[in-house]
Amino acid sequence: MDIGSAKPSAEDRARVPHHCLDLYWPNESCTAGDYARAARAALAGIRERGRIPIVAGGTGLYLRALLEGLAPAPPRDEALRERLREREATSGHGYLHRLLHRLDARAADAIHANDTPKLIRSIEVTLAARTPQSAQWEAGRDPLRGYRILKLGLAPAREKLYERIDARCERMFACGLIEETAMLREKFGNECRALGSLGYAQALAVLRGEMSREQALAATQQGHRNYAKRQGTWLRRESDMRWLQGFGDDASIREEALSLARAHLKA
Repeated sequence: MDIGSAKPSAEDRARVPHHCLDLYWPNESCTAGDYARAARAALAGIRERGRIPIVAGGTGLYLRALLEGLAPAPPRDEALRERLREREATSGHGYLHRLLHRLDARAADAIHANDTPKLIRSIEVTLAARTPQSAQWEAGRDPLRGYRILKLGLAPAREKLYERIDARCERMFACGLIEETAMLREKFGNECRALGSLGYAQALAVLRGEMSREQALAATQQGHRNYAKRQGTWLRRESDMRWLQGFGDDASIREEALSLARAHLKA
């Protein structure tokens, strides 16, 4: 899933070691807790080698799982999951997101409306515990210990950010997102959960004849813009986030980030 996930290029991965990539097949389940365990193991290995780990990304729930830990979650309820999938199919797109918003608005704000597996899991956890998942996040956590953490967030002008998002989506389609999706469908089938993620779902709609390429591109761009907005909303709740007013490839922003990192290491 190289194209639709915007995976770092082979050149980038050769220049700087990357971790926690290619851990699962597209049809395998992976939770935020699974990610946190793999990431913590990677952090420990990096520190043992005398290096400083850098965690890069934008999904607030996964950052929280890594740094703060997650509360123990109930087991999967396959019967409930199937009923929820059927309701989404019969009630139309957005039903699960609206349901979760009624049950737990905070959790709904953190999950994309197209991310059916995460929506189902959040509803499942909330119903099983009879407590909103967001409230469960606050209990029984296992925070990361042994590190002094510096959080840096990028906050470019929204118009410029959206321009870059749109351009990146165009590159994905130009570089073969639809063809990559066809290959994944051939190998893992239409019901592969990863094909429901942003970009792949729209490419799959093209393959099914439900959308034109142009419609799929526009829908993907809109979905990524919406997702970026939600990421910003989530991360602004982080009281200790240091916000940089630009993009990571701006020379002034890089220098500001390095200056903050140096000061943090000396403190």
